[in-house]
Amino acid sequence: MMQGGSKTFFAASRLLPLRVRAAAIALYAFCRVADDLVDEGGAPEASLQMLKQRLDAIYAGTPSDCVEDQALAIVVQQYQLPRILLDALLEGFAWDAAGRRYESLQDLHTYCARVAGTVGAMMCWIMGAHQERTLARACELGVAMQLTNIARDVGEDARNGRLYLPTDWLMDAGVDPARWLAQPTCSEAIRGLTERLLQEADGLYSQAQAGIAELPPDCRGAILAASMIYGEIGQQLRRDGLDSVSQRTVVGTRRKLMLLASAWAQAGWITTRGAQPAPLQAVRFLIEGCVADERARAQAFFPNRAMPQRVEWVLGLLERLENAKRDRKAPGLPA
Repeated sequence: MMQGGSKTFFAASRLLPLRVRAAAIALYAFCRVADDLVDEGGAPEASLQMLKQRLDAIYAGTPSDCVEDQALAIVVQQYQLPRILLDALLEGFAWDAAGRRYESLQDLHTYCARVAGTVGAMMCWIMGAHQERTLARACELGVAMQLTNIARDVGEDARNGRLYLPTDWLMDAGVDPARWLAQPTCSEAIRGLTERLLQEADGLYSQAQAGIAELPPDCRGAILAASMIYGEIGQQLRRDGLDSVSQRTVVGTRRKLMLLASAWAQAGWITTRGAQPAPLQAVRFLIEGCVADERARAQAFFPNRAMPQRVEWVLGLLERLENAKRDRKAPGLPA
């Protein structure tokens, strides 16, 4: 499914360690199936309601017989994946189904945060990086990738009745959104807006580098590769004359292999930064939701206990474990 649906993610996933790869594929499978169900199911509202019910069952530990639900249930249980990320993803799918338009770049960021920032956060989470600033950079990398997707698919989206370019950008460039959508053509104005979108993505790719450096060492190569390959889509689009209306930009297999090798070589050398910018406004609710989810689980483990009581509880637990170990070593019992 990944190989057919996203060659970039499939290529980058080959660099993931085995301990993470299966979970990453499970996440991709559910996201892909959910997106297709909303897009192609014929009844978006009914499909979204069904997906919410499937998520309820997954988080209750009673997934349906669908293999992607069962796989996601394992990931949810193993990694305690915050549900806010999947709920926000479905909200983004609902916006797509409604044909929502985005007046400003900030409005577009809110959409990208849901359909792609969530995926970045989920990948970051299963890799074991739960720090707020690392999650922020992961969300921003997802937003950058989605902006690249939008720049590459301007014409294809328009022919499907969808418009993601900010409408205030279009109006400022002298392009009437409704007229252009009815007959999409590549003009200097559209080329300029495509370049503007790529520049926004480039800034977020650069900002996300510090977050990649904070991932576990065995995961950095794969995420750096995904970032580099998506960034190359933008560079290739520029080489193609910024025409994403009459053609679809593709990064060749040889170039992808070169970028994979380069990412693998560079992954050990990228470094984090002490001072980092504040999170993109559009992704803050995702980070806050993840932090609140983790805090709630910690409080459930230590309910209404002050720090001295928590220390006393841990010491008591260690003592009980030691006594149990001593009992197993008693005569007549297996060690």
